[in-house]
Amino acid sequence: MAIQWFPGHMTSARKKASETMASTDVVIEVVDARIPEASCNPLVDELRRFRQRPCLKILNKTDLADPVATKAWIDYFNAQPGVSAVALSCKSANDTARVVNLCQKLAPHRNDGVKRLRLMIMGVPNVGKSTLMNALLKRKVAKVGDEPAVTKSQQTLSFGTHMTLTDTPGMMWPKIQYDSDGFMLAACHAIGRNAVIDEEVAEFLAGILLARYPQLLADRYRLDSALPDAWSVIEAIGRRRGCLLKGGGLDAEKASLVLLNDFRMGVLGRISLETPQTRAQMLSEAAQRDQKDAAPPVDH
Repeated sequence: MAIQWFPGHMTSARKKASETMASTDVVIEVVDARIPEASCNPLVDELRRFRQRPCLKILNKTDLADPVATKAWIDYFNAQPGVSAVALSCKSANDTARVVNLCQKLAPHRNDGVKRLRLMIMGVPNVGKSTLMNALLKRKVAKVGDEPAVTKSQQTLSFGTHMTLTDTPGMMWPKIQYDSDGFMLAACHAIGRNAVIDEEVAEFLAGILLARYPQLLADRYRLDSALPDAWSVIEAIGRRRGCLLKGGGLDAEKASLVLLNDFRMGVLGRISLETPQTRAQMLSEAAQRDQKDAAPPVDH
């Protein structure tokens, strides 16, 4: 099942963000370091390019992501025009302290001590935007929760002597183009549970883990790292953790949530669900499928 999620408040949030962008100097886009490209909202890039605004791309939750993959993503984003990328944890005071200086470098015309440096935080739901805002302001002004779409309205506050910071609601885009992006977003808890089937998301996640991080699965759940397929992983976890129905059958939903929650909390280890290389491969395969579907039928 393809995953789509675009709650009604996001339409007005997009319109308000577009208006605020006109008076913004630097866009701070927060993405999930485990899925840096899948968690990039194309609307953010579209709006900032239209206004010709530089972007500080923050790969948040870097403590949960594979450091080798994160380094590759930083190089990838820094090669893009108008973008500066940094990996950090918005829960770390030392990490967030670097953000203002990085933004000032992107807007040197605002460093005269007179003009206000106007910053705007954007990103998909549940990537840490409000956590970052609270850290920068050194007080709790934005509601934080481990649930998508906690923030539903925009707010702008002054901080320092010559800076303003606008926090925006998490915004998805009307149609997720690639199915794998929807599953990665769901696995990282950026999509509301009412829009997903946990068993399908867990099976998708298990497939990636089995292919790229089999030893982490084996270590956490004492599994055979040579399990034949993703669903076998879910079944084995369910048996190990006692996720059973009356009669001894597998409680697939409960077993799936065990895997999803362990991944989201980082207890499996540092994991990235995509790299620049896997992303390029996915896009290439998608283009080939589109080309094949668009080809006229062959007459025999």
